[in-house]
Amino acid sequence: MQLVFLGTGGSWPSPDRNVSAIAVKKGREVVLFDCGEGTQRQLMISSVSFMQIKRIFITHFHGDHFLGLPGLIQSMSLNNRETPLEIYGPEGTIDLVLTLLDLGYFNSKYVIKVHDICHGDVLDFGDYTVKAVDAAHSVPVLAYCLEEAMRPGKFNKARALELGIPEGKLFSRLQKGETVEVDGKTFTPDMVLGPPRKGLKLVYSGDTGPCDNIRELAKDCDVLIHEATADSSLEEKANEFGHSTARQAAEIAKEAGAKLLILTHISPRYDDSQIVLEDAKSVFENTIVAEDFSEFDIKYSDG
Repeated sequence: MQLVFLGTGGSWPSPDRNVSAIAVKKGREVVLFDCGEGTQRQLMISSVSFMQIKRIFITHFHGDHFLGLPGLIQSMSLNNRETPLEIYGPEGTIDLVLTLLDLGYFNSKYVIKVHDICHGDVLDFGDYTVKAVDAAHSVPVLAYCLEEAMRPGKFNKARALELGIPEGKLFSRLQKGETVEVDGKTFTPDMVLGPPRKGLKLVYSGDTGPCDNIRELAKDCDVLIHEATADSSLEEKANEFGHSTARQAAEIAKEAGAKLLILTHISPRYDDSQIVLEDAKSVFENTIVAEDFSEFDIKYSDG
């Protein structure tokens, strides 16, 4: 899984940070979380092809999280997209997208499937699920958890050779969960594979104050992407407007047992994000502040 941060600023764009958008690359498929103003141009500068975006998840209807949708949708059409695009978000997403599609003289050349979802919904896409929970902001907002399905256990090469299975294509088939035959003998995957292993788990907070729902959602996650609008000196003001400080994000990461915390949605007041980073690291050492176009390869801890 690869994460590409397309916009890491909060509220409005700055010279250094565009507003919220995060791409998750899984093979040839891209899942986009939020789509703030200017996201399509950020995509064109990045390593991500906007034509590969299959699903978009919007956290809430503040402009810095969705105003990039109409331009991106139109650019996909102008580039002859044919595959359907799925868009998910809180209640009102269907009405919002229909309104955006009615702006100006424009007709989409591909199918756009829009879905309203709510707290507790779990969407199953086969090799991964996305769960939505309510977060704590000044307007209704969803946080999301993308979790991969269980993976096959580790392949025991020595055991396979001992059983008389020749190295090569049959090894690959067994690792994919297929049963194979050799000289009339049948070999099933459980004979050469260890116990199933967990897939990667990614949680994205959207805009939120400190929130038990996110703390629970992020339990034992590989990556928690959490907003950090301000440092602790502005905690009261940040919380008043439904935002978190970097330290508060770090406390949630620590309590949830997250492996890595990535901070985003940094206020335009900060020319240097070092104060935000230090605020979080005082609580949770394995913290990174995302910059626009930051890329992170998230690897399995068990190989």
